[in-house]
Amino acid sequence: MEKSNSYSGRRDFISKISMMAAYGLINTPFIHTDPQGQEEIAMPSIKLGSHTVSRLICGSNPLLGYSYMGPHTDRQMKEYYTTERVVELLMNCEKAGITAHQSSSRFDYMKLMREKGSKIKIITLQSKQEEIKPAIENAKPIALVHHGGVTDRLFADGKSAVVHDYVKAVKDQGLLAGVSAHNPDVIKQIANEGWEVDFFMTCFYYLTRKIDNPESLPVLPVGSYHFMRNDPKVMTQIMRQVKQPCLGFKILGAGRLTSSQKDVMAAFKFAFENIKPTDGIIVGMFPWYFDEVSANSQYTRDYS
Repeated sequence: MEKSNSYSGRRDFISKISMMAAYGLINTPFIHTDPQGQEEIAMPSIKLGSHTVSRLICGSNPLLGYSYMGPHTDRQMKEYYTTERVVELLMNCEKAGITAHQSSSRFDYMKLMREKGSKIKIITLQSKQEEIKPAIENAKPIALVHHGGVTDRLFADGKSAVVHDYVKAVKDQGLLAGVSAHNPDVIKQIANEGWEVDFFMTCFYYLTRKIDNPESLPVLPVGSYHFMRNDPKVMTQIMRQVKQPCLGFKILGAGRLTSSQKDVMAAFKFAFENIKPTDGIIVGMFPWYFDEVSANSQYTRDYS
């Protein structure tokens, strides 16, 4: 992939963000300060409860070796992301103005990250009530979110109460509670039923849909995943309808929209043009041969 040459000067960037804030297009931007007190890069922000976070949040799938591209790429990600490299990634995210990270089942980097002075805010994804207290102890998150694939399965099996009980258990711990889903109807149902959910994580692709005859589709799937072209339009419509903030994920189709930086920019542009000003996005990053952190941060400034 080629680096974009569209990086604007800091003065032009601040001017653009100030103008957007004045028109109410985004929340008031903030200036991130590193542990040494040095002023860093401003980034458009949103509110999750009482917390202010950047509209771009660093995802966890690459850190866990979940590429959605097959076992070879899974293994490459797992081998690349040692504890030290995960910490390096998140420290670089903070320098770029990204102030939140969506974590999951991996906690080995949390202690080292804090020792190095990271102030990044953690949103942890999980699926069982018995995992709540260990996650709080290990990650010290601002929020816990019920895992999307499990959410979809439980709703399909008529067991939505299990997800609702998880949300209540998180709230009892004094944390923000979220629900993740790939199925847009799940998000709509929770909103219509008035659950006390602080925010949603909303997949741009309905990956858990059941396809009766997948061999009839005119494409070769990567693994068992089918990324349908129209799915982002459907989910972003739901995101605009619900009152809670939503964090859209897989905006790049798990790497399927990254053939060129032009494609990546188009995906960022589509995302921010089709979600609420109070919504954000979660993007997994794998800077093995390209500085995805800087590029993704710039695209967020350009299109948010």
